Amino acid sequence: MEKGYLSLVLHAHLPYVRHPEYESFLEEDWFYEAIIETYIPFINLFDKLALDGVDWRLTMSITPPLANMLIDPLLQERTVKHIERLIELAEKEVIRTQWQSEFNTTAKMYLDKFKNARYVFVETYGKNLINAFKKHQDSGKLEIITCAATHGYLPLMEVIPNAVRAQISIAVTSYTRLFGRKPRGIWLPECAYYPGLDAILKEFGIKFFILDTHGILYGSPRPKYGIFAPVYCPTKVAAFGRDLESSKQVWSSKEGYPGDYYYRDFYRDIGFDMDYEYIKPYIHKDGIRVYTGIKYYRITGNTDYKEPYNPHIAFEKAASHAGNFLFNREKQVEYLAGIMDRKPMILAPYDAELFGHWWYEGPEWLNFLIRKIYYDQKTIKLITPYEYLQMYPKNQISMPSASSWGWKGYHEVWLNGANDWVYRHLHKTAQRMVELANSYRNTSGVLHRALNQAARELLLAQSSDWAFLMKTGTASEYATKRTIEHIARFVRLYENIKNNSIDERWLSDIEYKDNIFPEISYEVYRG
Repeated sequence: MEKGYLSLVLHAHLPYVRHPEYESFLEEDWFYEAIIETYIPFINLFDKLALDGVDWRLTMSITPPLANMLIDPLLQERTVKHIERLIELAEKEVIRTQWQSEFNTTAKMYLDKFKNARYVFVETYGKNLINAFKKHQDSGKLEIITCAATHGYLPLMEVIPNAVRAQISIAVTSYTRLFGRKPRGIWLPECAYYPGLDAILKEFGIKFFILDTHGILYGSPRPKYGIFAPVYCPTKVAAFGRDLESSKQVWSSKEGYPGDYYYRDFYRDIGFDMDYEYIKPYIHKDGIRVYTGIKYYRITGNTDYKEPYNPHIAFEKAASHAGNFLFNREKQVEYLAGIMDRKPMILAPYDAELFGHWWYEGPEWLNFLIRKIYYDQKTIKLITPYEYLQMYPKNQISMPSASSWGWKGYHEVWLNGANDWVYRHLHKTAQRMVELANSYRNTSGVLHRALNQAARELLLAQSSDWAFLMKTGTASEYATKRTIEHIARFVRLYENIKNNSIDERWLSDIEYKDNIFPEISYEVYRG
């Protein structure tokens, strides 16, 4: 009989990037890369575990922006074209490296990987990966949880409660449409919480959410079991806290497994290494060099000199690291079981895109870990947060602390000198959206469409990704542009609606460009 539980939680999220007005768009590559390097490897893993009869549990958020991108026909077709370009490039690489044994095996590995991606994406799941994830949720092995509608940073919307409610309401409606039932849990964007948010979650049937460690430990009163059991907010919505020890072993590139010198180096890519004329057909059409996903070198060390990557050795390392992770969790559970009057639960949440994209061997590490837990020991068992709540329905009541899992643990990443200018505009836009929803009732036709589109533009402007990118300086120009564009479109819609002068041709254009949430109703903003 197990002494405790491990709950692995993966947060799968991308900002909504879709640009039908361009033949190709640089930031759309984020989506294609995630499909090929993270989501399809996960699906392959889940399918193989099911085929082998392994009893496993995993919790995974699929955020509404990502889910809506996965079902979009335009992005599905562009994904196929992207994969086919990579297959063509990998075939050339196999030929080019045929006399370089240190690279040829790796080139063949990439060719097999891209061909498998095309087969899984096109043939197995008909270009709709939501069907793959839903299949495993329906089997009871994968718990899919939701997130706020556009990953909006909820504590910085608190001043306009209807804007927070809309983010949750639209997320639940979208999830229900795609997965056939209401979500039981939610990954709060950036794990950001403020006291009272749980009341809105309860209103829409959410049973639990994930917090960073200090959000639980600084709760009032202090939790008896720390982060190794959930607490109930006063509303009886459960909060689970992140375990720092297990998290750091995986996400830290310096102290964790991903920094091992034998793992693949993310930054040495042939998109930058190869002769321009050779690589030109496979980079951006404007000649901008980009990552192709074909990388031949290992991390090696803190040096510019890099040794060739050996997949066999790297995957052996992944197996060893999975064993080390399991050993540490066993010791952790054995200790906790000795001092608690219930079986402890260790919650280990990670960004899903770490696995396969940044840490190439991550999906294999997860594969080894799940199998080792199932076959090699009896101390711990995989579980989902919801299953743990069913097992232990009585929990301590504690009000969690305001917190996030960003740098310094609070709101500084999303509210600082690089991005603080956005919030006065977002707040004013949200106030105007509430005004429109209260002023216009029982609408139809063009007016109804314009009101719904105004809601979409507000939601897209609220994405926490834009403030994050402004802070980090990564794609900050694009993030600024997106924020300004969505707010400007909202302002024009607001003025057109108030003046009864809606430009239907322009409305149709932005409906096509910003087509997220086809089921949206602006009335969710009503007071």
